[in-house]
Amino acid sequence: MTTRSKSSRMRVLATLAVSAGLFVSAAGCEGRPRPGDKSGDDTKATEPPRRTGPAVAVLELGSGVPEQEAPSLFGGVGRKKSFDELLNAIEEVRTDKKWVSVLVKFSSASIGAARSQEIGEHLERLKEKKKVYCHGDGFTNATIMAAARGCSSIYVSPAGEVETVGLAAQILYMRRLLADELHLSIDMLQVGKFKGAEEPLTRDGPSPEARASLTGVLVDLRAAWLETITKGRTKPGIAEAVEDGPYSPPRAKELGLVDEVGYAADALSAVKAASSAVREEKVFGSGAEEKGGDLEDVVRVLAGEGTEMGPIALLRATGSIAMTSGGNGLLGGRGGIIEKDIDRTLRDLEKDDDVKAVVVRIDSPGGSALASDLIWHHLMRVRKKKPLVFSVGDMAASGGMYLASSADYIFAEPMSIVGSIGVVGGKIGGGEALEKIGVHAETFPANPGKPGAGARAAYESPFIRWDDATRARVLESMTGVYELFLSRVSEGRSTRGRTMSREKVAESAEGKIFSGIEGKKRGLVDEIGGLSAALAKARELAKLPDNAHVATIGTKPTFLDALEPGGAAEGRMQATLAPSPIAVLERIAPDLVPFVASLAPLAEGERAVLAVPFSITVR
Repeated sequence: MTTRSKSSRMRVLATLAVSAGLFVSAAGCEGRPRPGDKSGDDTKATEPPRRTGPAVAVLELGSGVPEQEAPSLFGGVGRKKSFDELLNAIEEVRTDKKWVSVLVKFSSASIGAARSQEIGEHLERLKEKKKVYCHGDGFTNATIMAAARGCSSIYVSPAGEVETVGLAAQILYMRRLLADELHLSIDMLQVGKFKGAEEPLTRDGPSPEARASLTGVLVDLRAAWLETITKGRTKPGIAEAVEDGPYSPPRAKELGLVDEVGYAADALSAVKAASSAVREEKVFGSGAEEKGGDLEDVVRVLAGEGTEMGPIALLRATGSIAMTSGGNGLLGGRGGIIEKDIDRTLRDLEKDDDVKAVVVRIDSPGGSALASDLIWHHLMRVRKKKPLVFSVGDMAASGGMYLASSADYIFAEPMSIVGSIGVVGGKIGGGEALEKIGVHAETFPANPGKPGAGARAAYESPFIRWDDATRARVLESMTGVYELFLSRVSEGRSTRGRTMSREKVAESAEGKIFSGIEGKKRGLVDEIGGLSAALAKARELAKLPDNAHVATIGTKPTFLDALEPGGAAEGRMQATLAPSPIAVLERIAPDLVPFVASLAPLAEGERAVLAVPFSITVR
């Protein structure tokens, strides 16, 4: 087939979209745009760019580095590049002699702590062979960690800021608003005294157990954060200075947090001079060369076919865990780890003899208990036939930990979050609030002679509280889910000559969360390392060469799936016509989105979820 031009491909896509009668809205997800994000625009050449000679490889991270790009209706992705593609780009630059140096442009990106840590590790290896200059319009706790570890020289824009302020967590407690002011009934239960997922709704502050769990994680994260920064920035006093910002660019330079104050063009000129480069070439991010995308690709996506398979399959599992992708009236359609989609993908990987091992990159705060158990079962089925390795991104907690426990090996970074083995469930009711304005809800049981029949039959109603008998029955059901959770982790962690008893799992359960380091000590993690280390282990287990091809596999719905009622197309149309509450939340309080989304199954009728009680984002 003759390759079409990019503009021609766009016309094909537009024609298909119009003929289907659909309107699709694409939205970015990661990064905090600020004035100055286009700081590299002043690098335009006054002469035609040179196409030969030693080159500076430019890595543009300003749009963030998401674990997985948000798909369009036809399975395509936006302009962003994903985390695994960035690691591939860094390795390609490291080994290809045409690039003699590197410029990393952070702009004002917001990147998760575990990803920043691994980016720094890869840049450090690259720095051993080539000069790596970095520029940021501003740096956060996380991005300065990557730059400190991996950059030969760090530049910051003159009007920027170095926001190294130390780590802290903040949780909103809403009991007084919900109960005292809005008069809502809050029927929330948890199994595991450290779980704490219901505390923001039922308390005015943390319980001692929840405080101890969160504080312990923060202490570990801080230690890993400081260690990573001081490995790359050795000036005396750095460890103290890095927690005492924010700093102006001149002050940050004086303290040794950055090396120079200047624009992206200044950093580019400096790295060119230092490496005798005569040109620059964008290798990652906006403006980097795109591959594929002709009509043949569109037809393949419409048919639900994936990309070319390889002996190592990399499966991305990002977001909250749910049975379906349709969402509900409260939250609107959202992506995530969808049981239906991932089941189909895992069945294909299980049957494909060309796939010798599977690596799952997970970043999830949990979600549906039912979906978590079904996906765990699918993963265990794959593990019986070929090696299964998990790589934890920023978080694999609660339901995410449930899935990861199916692996032969689990890898996590020191700043990854794991654990939260516990269950939360319940509902928020508005019956008492309606009574305040003269609206009364009366329940008529079909068995009027049985005490409590109405309360039990209507226990899912948003207009009545649970009575003691119903509360006890719901707690009994949730306890059953908790016991199953412990058994699943025990069974999954007992592999490759290792044994982890249910009693041993229980010692790290009851909702406690851990850093990657502490998770390894407790047997919830096997090795400290990132995605590259997980891929290397998969090659080892499958007895494959070090350069064995890795194929990234998506779990996106097919074209026909997208047209189903409540499917992806409907969710995007709703988002276009009227933003859902969670879409609004993404704009005003994005850090709350993982927690809220992981609790979404409660609004869809499930009474128990496996959700981490909060989202920890290290900026």
